[in-house]
Amino acid sequence: MTHTQPTFRPVRERRTLTVPADGGHLAVSHWPGSGPPVVALHGITANSLAFTALADALPHLDLYAPDLRGRAGSARLPGPYGLAAHVADTLGLLDHLGRRQAVLIGHSMGAFVAALAAARHPERFPHVVLVDGGLAFPAPPGTDIDQLLQAVIGPAMERLRMTFETREAYQAYFRAHPALAPHWNAHLAAYVDHDLTGRAPNLRSSCVLDAVRADGTDILTDPETHAALHRRQVRATFFHAERGLLDEPRALYTPDQITTAHLDPARVSTHHIPGTNHYSILHSPTPHTVDTIRGVLDDTVLFQD
Repeated sequence: MTHTQPTFRPVRERRTLTVPADGGHLAVSHWPGSGPPVVALHGITANSLAFTALADALPHLDLYAPDLRGRAGSARLPGPYGLAAHVADTLGLLDHLGRRQAVLIGHSMGAFVAALAAARHPERFPHVVLVDGGLAFPAPPGTDIDQLLQAVIGPAMERLRMTFETREAYQAYFRAHPALAPHWNAHLAAYVDHDLTGRAPNLRSSCVLDAVRADGTDILTDPETHAALHRRQVRATFFHAERGLLDEPRALYTPDQITTAHLDPARVSTHHIPGTNHYSILHSPTPHTVDTIRGVLDDTVLFQD
């Protein structure tokens, strides 16, 4: 099948830096800008380049996106893994930058990290933007975590055990993904390539399976993670997609789930984004999403002294 790439605006300049972290160094992508500092946290098997399209859509953004521990450029960072480790790494990044505060943006798992960071350290993270993640629903007792992760993120877990003969084969694997195929462009191609490690013909995802398991376990079973978005010190903007991880009609968050979560509207504003799935909501951000994030940044006062 022949695929054509949609047109897109030129990608902003991206710089890279490394930040000291427990056990080594955290790799960070940086899109320099004149606006307030923003730290972006990616999903459970993703990497920092998941935010390329958002960086391009908000050219003033001074955006820092780490490859989280156990992924891409930070794959060699050792355990212990889990959401608390990501919170500590995020604080380390902020300290390294000499910043007292920053707005956090998190997608999927990264949204859970952002909510937990704001619950633990509201003085450092006065507002968080949560993109199709961060609102937890506990797993039933006795649930097999690997099976539940497989059910939730599907092919993303499968690929961690797969090898690929060429980079082109890895790209083709992602281009066939039903949630990504209609949105394929150079942003996504670079994002996929950033994940790849090894040598042909044994190329594979850089994601460390133990890190994925630990992070997924926290999302599904950790009481503090489940309570984070409900803590009164957390101020958040929550976006949720219309469709699911495989572009299926049932979304990760249904309207009934949002209603029954009883989020405090004084602290958490919710935004349903029609025409999007779990991935396109970030990789192809809508004008409403971009404008809302811009408004959050304009309205959030950050202290740096």
